Amino acid sequence: MPGYSPHTFKALSFHDATPRFADGTDTPRAYLERCLETIAEREPVVRAWVVMNEAGAREAADASTARWKAGKPLSAIDGLPIGIKDLLETRDMPTQMGCDAYRGNFPVRDNAGVWALREAGAVVLGKTVTTELGGTHPGPTTNPFNPSHTPGGSSSGSAAVVAARMVPAAIGTQVGGSIIRPASYCGNVALKPTQGAINRGERQATSMSTHGVHAGCIEDMWQVAIEVARRAGGDPGRLGLFGPMAPPPARRPLTLAVMETEGWPALDSDSRTAFEQVVEQLRSQGMTVLRRSDHHLLESFERAIDGAQALANAVTGWENHWSIRNLVAQKPEGVSARTKAVLKAAERMTPEDYRARLMQREEVRRRHEALAPLVDALIAPASPGPAPVWTGETPGQPPAGRPTGDSVFNSPSSILGAPAVTTPLTAVRGLPMGIQLVGQPHTDAGITAIARWMMETVERVVV
Repeated sequence: MPGYSPHTFKALSFHDATPRFADGTDTPRAYLERCLETIAEREPVVRAWVVMNEAGAREAADASTARWKAGKPLSAIDGLPIGIKDLLETRDMPTQMGCDAYRGNFPVRDNAGVWALREAGAVVLGKTVTTELGGTHPGPTTNPFNPSHTPGGSSSGSAAVVAARMVPAAIGTQVGGSIIRPASYCGNVALKPTQGAINRGERQATSMSTHGVHAGCIEDMWQVAIEVARRAGGDPGRLGLFGPMAPPPARRPLTLAVMETEGWPALDSDSRTAFEQVVEQLRSQGMTVLRRSDHHLLESFERAIDGAQALANAVTGWENHWSIRNLVAQKPEGVSARTKAVLKAAERMTPEDYRARLMQREEVRRRHEALAPLVDALIAPASPGPAPVWTGETPGQPPAGRPTGDSVFNSPSSILGAPAVTTPLTAVRGLPMGIQLVGQPHTDAGITAIARWMMETVERVVV
């Protein structure tokens, strides 16, 4: 697919197919077959799937077809083909986590969210590529709009299968920027929910890991998230995802605030121009859009999140290093040099260092909470520009620092535990660049409603 334009690209959607399932002019099985045709056409270049269960998917789609014919679908996503990031366990496919040390790993059980999707009638089609252990070491997936560019990480496959119109939705995870950034690079909508709002099942080891949804449209994004949360709830001790069972109606905000982050000075001129054109459109419709210099609370917040990327990396590195240390001890040849370097950095930390980082994170969260009476949401680029070029390591050279792109615009929402939604409103140099909204914890439905309003109202920007 040569190049990308938000004016002409039409993502695959599911919600608008269900009326045809109900009246018999289409079926979930036929919908699945169209997805499989697209996969056969595009997968040789995009390389976003690790393994697929086509026979199981067809069986599930046939069962869904029978339910729709009988007028008894299990949910609004009954029959929706979906990809599952290969960090999450699936009873009918291996879970190899993008890591050679886990090659052939087959627990034969479902993650809580995967179980919920099956209960809702969704068609679990396959496992999508993840970076190694959800970190920074990339897999083989390419950007669907230009294969010489990265799709992002760590939810690279989940972002790419949606962008390539292979399926209407996929499940991803985020610790630093692994839902929002790939969605930006691939032109998807995506929800990174409030921390703990969607049950992570077996993946409870890190305090900032969050499960979320990549989709072709806001309606499918929300519907998948709420159907999972309705059945599996949130993480242990967490309240779970709040909101209506149908996608929230569009809502025009009164006040937004630009979240610059430490990445703002390095944002290239084309990407900054695209973002500012979106901001000017919002202002032209009478909305107030504040900058950090407009209010002392915003300035205080920006100072607090300066260093968010290092904070996120340190917290997650410490929390992960026990399991990675054991994995390296057991199968040293199965773990990349890049991941081993991350382990070494984490092992230099002490419990006191970790405690200090947690206290810093709590202070940042207090500064964010103070903004609640001032703004409806924060708005920012979802990535520092479009997807960078990535064609693999250079032989004889040390591993590249950020092969899947930079999480500098995503780390703030991760350390805040706050919901974020990416919207594909701009294109820069022929590739997508998303605009994100960040809300207060448990305002997932509210920022989804604002994102829907923006998708319906803001004219797309091409630079």
